[in-house]
Amino acid sequence: MKNLTFANRWNADLIDRFYENWLRQPESLEPDWRAFFEGFELGQTKTPSAPATSTTTAAVAGSPVDSILQARVIGAIFAYRGIGHTQAHINPLEANPPANPRLSLERLGFTAADLDKPFFTGNYLQGETITVREILRRLHETYCGPVGIEYLHIQDTKRRRWLQARLEPTCAKPNLTRAEKLRALGKVADAEIFERFLHDRYRGNKRFSLEGAETLIAGLDALLERCPATGVEEIVMGMAHRGRLNVLINIVGKSYEFLFREFSENYLPDTTHGDGDVKYHLGYESDHATSGGQMVHVALAANPSHLEAVNPIVQGKARARQRRRQDNVLRKKVVPVLIHGDAAFIGQGIVAEVFNLSQLKGYRTGGTVHFVINNQIGFTTEPSDARSSRYCTDIAKMVEVPIFHVNGDDPAAMVMVTQLALDYRQAFGDDVVIDMLCYRRRGHNEGDEPAFTQPTLYRQLAEHPQISHTFAQRLIKDGDLTEAEASSLRGDFQKSLDEAFLRIRKEEETQSGSVNETRKRKLQGSTAIFQPPYSFEPAPTPVPREALEQVAKALTTIPENFNADPKIRRQFEQKWSNFLKGEGIDWGFAESLAFGTLLLEGTPVRLSGQDCERGTFSHRHAVLYDSTNRTPYVPLMNIAPTQERFCVHNSSLSEAAVLGFDAGYAIDYPEMLCLWEAQFGDFANGAQVIIDQFITSSESKWQRTSSITLLLPHGYEGQGPEHSSARVERFLQACAENNIQVCNLTTPAQFFHVLRRQMKRSFRKPLIIMSPKSLLRNKDCVSTEPDFTQRHFQEILDDPVPVERPQRLIFCSGKVYYDLAKVRRENNIKNTAILRMEQFYPLNAELLQNLLKKYQGFRTVVWCQEEPRNMGGWTFMAPILEQYCGMKPVYAGRKASASPAAGSVNVHIIEQDSLVEHAFNA
Repeated sequence: MKNLTFANRWNADLIDRFYENWLRQPESLEPDWRAFFEGFELGQTKTPSAPATSTTTAAVAGSPVDSILQARVIGAIFAYRGIGHTQAHINPLEANPPANPRLSLERLGFTAADLDKPFFTGNYLQGETITVREILRRLHETYCGPVGIEYLHIQDTKRRRWLQARLEPTCAKPNLTRAEKLRALGKVADAEIFERFLHDRYRGNKRFSLEGAETLIAGLDALLERCPATGVEEIVMGMAHRGRLNVLINIVGKSYEFLFREFSENYLPDTTHGDGDVKYHLGYESDHATSGGQMVHVALAANPSHLEAVNPIVQGKARARQRRRQDNVLRKKVVPVLIHGDAAFIGQGIVAEVFNLSQLKGYRTGGTVHFVINNQIGFTTEPSDARSSRYCTDIAKMVEVPIFHVNGDDPAAMVMVTQLALDYRQAFGDDVVIDMLCYRRRGHNEGDEPAFTQPTLYRQLAEHPQISHTFAQRLIKDGDLTEAEASSLRGDFQKSLDEAFLRIRKEEETQSGSVNETRKRKLQGSTAIFQPPYSFEPAPTPVPREALEQVAKALTTIPENFNADPKIRRQFEQKWSNFLKGEGIDWGFAESLAFGTLLLEGTPVRLSGQDCERGTFSHRHAVLYDSTNRTPYVPLMNIAPTQERFCVHNSSLSEAAVLGFDAGYAIDYPEMLCLWEAQFGDFANGAQVIIDQFITSSESKWQRTSSITLLLPHGYEGQGPEHSSARVERFLQACAENNIQVCNLTTPAQFFHVLRRQMKRSFRKPLIIMSPKSLLRNKDCVSTEPDFTQRHFQEILDDPVPVERPQRLIFCSGKVYYDLAKVRRENNIKNTAILRMEQFYPLNAELLQNLLKKYQGFRTVVWCQEEPRNMGGWTFMAPILEQYCGMKPVYAGRKASASPAAGSVNVHIIEQDSLVEHAFNA
C-alpha cells in the first residue's frame, strides 16, 4: 500500500511494546500513540455499565493478561477507525471487498478464546463494557460497510468525536424514513430515464451522460432537502460536463423544452454577440422547492472543459452571495457545492490551491461540500497510471476534512452521507468530501468505444443491473415498496419527457425555418445578462475638490498613539503636502484617491493578490502596522462613517485560484470594484486558463458579465525575462466584440479615472491594466489636482508639448513614453509628436482620427515599444495605424525573441537606448 500512515502500521507486538512505554512514561510517545491508549486509563478506573462478572472484574482490575487485552481492544477500535475504509464495500463492481490483513483477528492480537470476554470500550460507544465479538462486529458494520470513512487525520478532537457520535451508535446505517427511501429511488429512476431518453432520441449526440453514477442525483436532492433545516438558503454549484445535463434537469430545474431545443439541429442561441457554448458547459439558476414547500435558490456556474477551473469561480460567487445575504460572519446561508471527476480531482493542481483558500480570511466561504463522481477511470487512463495515492481524494487531507467513500449503487447510503456532510459543514465551517465510487456505462463521450481499452470492464458492465432495479428490490425486501409501486415508478417522468419532446418537434415543424425567426425566440428560463453596448462616452469620474480633500486627508492621517514606521510617516506627510500644493500626486496616491472616492460614493472595493496590502514595490501601504505590536490600521476604512467597505487581502501564493475567486466574486457582486493584482505581470501566466475561459470569453459564451480588474506590473527595467512583461500581446490577441479593455497607462490621473470609470458606466467589462514599476517613483510621472477634478479618462493622450507641423508621429504605450520624451527634450527635437495609446482596446477610432487631423502633413509614422517585435502591441497596432494613417508604420523596438527580455542589465540598457534612438531616426 502506498503512503503508509500511522493507522496502517498495525502490529500487535508493536502495540504491546508501546503500551508498556505508555504505562511507564506516556510523554515519551508521539501524540498519535498517546491518543491510541487514551481510553485505557478510563478502562481501569470507570465502573462498568454492565453488571460485573468475574471476567469483567478481571478485565477492569487490570491483571497483566487482561490489561494487555484491554489495550488491544482500544487498539482494535483505533484500527477500524483508521483503516476500516480499506476493506469497506465501496466499489459496486466488486462482489466482496478484499480483506485487509491488518484487521484480521490475529493481527489485532486476539484469539477465538478472547471473543466472548467483555472489555471496556473507552471513547467508543460512550464507554460501554461489551464482548470483543460484539465490538468487532459493530466496528466492521460501521467502518467496512457501503461507506468507508476517513477522519483520523483530523487533529481536532471535537470534530472527530462529532463524527463518531453520528456514525458509531447506528453502525453508520441509514436511518431514513420510508418517504426518504422512496424519494431517493424516484430520483435515481428519473436520472436513468432521462439518460435513456436522450440516448434513444438523440443518438450520436455528445452529452457526457451520468449513466452508472445516477445516485449523484439522489445525493444532490438530499442536500437540497436538508437545506431548510440547517439554515441554508442558497446553493452555488460548479461541475464539469459529465452528468451536467442530468443535474440541470433533475436538480436545478431547467425546462425540458429548453434543453431539447439545444439538441435541435436548427437551434441558434440568442447570445450577446453570437457565439454561445455547447449545452453541457452552460450554467443555470432557479428556485428549487423542497418536498416541504421551502424554497432553496440553486445556481450552477457555467464551466468549460478545463474541468476543475470552475472551483475558485464558485468560491468567489458563493462569497459574493453571502455578502448579499449579509452572511459575512457565520457563512451558513449560502453553501458552495463542487462536483468533481476522480481523475481531475487528484490530477489538477487548482484543486489543492482552492483547498488552501478554504480557511484564509479573505477567501473562506464557510466550507464546501464536494462530490466526486468516481468513475474509477479517466478518459482511458487507469488510476494506477493517474495518481500516486490510494484514493483520488487524498489531496483533501491537506486541510483535515472528513472524507466519505460511498458505494454508488447504494442510494440510501448516499443520502445518509450527504445529510451528514451538510450537517458537519454547518457545525464546523469546514469542507467535506463525498467520494462516490461508481462506473461509466459508456465511454468518455457517446461517440467513444470504451471496450478498446477496457474490454473486461465493459463486459462486466454489460451484465451489471441498473441502480434503480437493485435498490427497488432491496426496498421490496425490506417492506418499504410493493412490486406494483416499483412498476409504476417510471411512468410520470417518462410521460413528461415524451410530451415535451413532441411539443418541440411540433414547434419546429410549424416554424418557417428562417434563422431570423428562430433568433427572435427568447431563451426560456435563461439567466443570461444582456447589457448596453460599449461606449466611449466620458464617464462621470471627476471628483469635487472638497471630496478629494476629505479622502486625501484621511489617507495621510495616522492616529495618535499609533507607532507608524518613520519612513511611511514621512511618505504620508509628503503626499499630503503635495496634495495641498495641487501637484506631484503619484501613482500610489492616485490609486488610493480612486478607491477612497468610490467608497465615499457608496461603491465597495475589494483588492486581493500576493503582497497587495503593501504592494510589491512598497507603493501602496493600504494597511499600516504598529511598529511595536503590529496592530493594523487601514486608512481607507477611516474616511467617513457612512462610507462603503474596503477589503484588501494578501493572498496565497497562487494565481489561478485567487484570480478565479475574484473573477467569480465580480460576476455575482457587480456593485463592487474587484481587483486582482499580480506580484509581477508575468505571473498572469499561472492564471491563463481563468483569463481565457472566465474573463475574455465568458460574455460571448455564457452571457456572464463582470468588471473584474487585473493589475499587472509591466515595464522593462532590466529585471530579466520573468519580471518585465505582462504579455500584453496575449490579451490583445483575445480582443474581439468589445469583450475586454486593455490599458497601458502613463499618468496617475489616467489610472484614477479608469478605475472610477469601471463603476460609473451602465455596462460591465473586464479591465486589464499594464501597471508600472519604475513609474511609481518617476518624478515626471505625476499629476495635478485639476487632472482629478476637471478631466476624465482619455483612451489616447495627445502630446503635451506643442509641435507645429510635425514631420514624424511616434505612437507608443506605457513607460517608454518617458524615455522618448527625455531624448526629445535633451536633443531639442522639434519635428516629432509623441502620442500615447492609453487604451489599446476597444480602440477609440474617432479620437485617433481627430488627433491625426491635428497633425496632418506628417511623413513618417513610428510605433515604438520596449517589448520584442513578436510581443507587445506591434502586431496589434501596425494594421490599425496603417489603416488610419494611410502608410505603413515603422517599427522601433527590440528584435523578435523567444524570451520576453534580456537577463543582463547592461544588455537591457543598450537595447533600450537603441530602440529609443531608432524611433527618432528611422
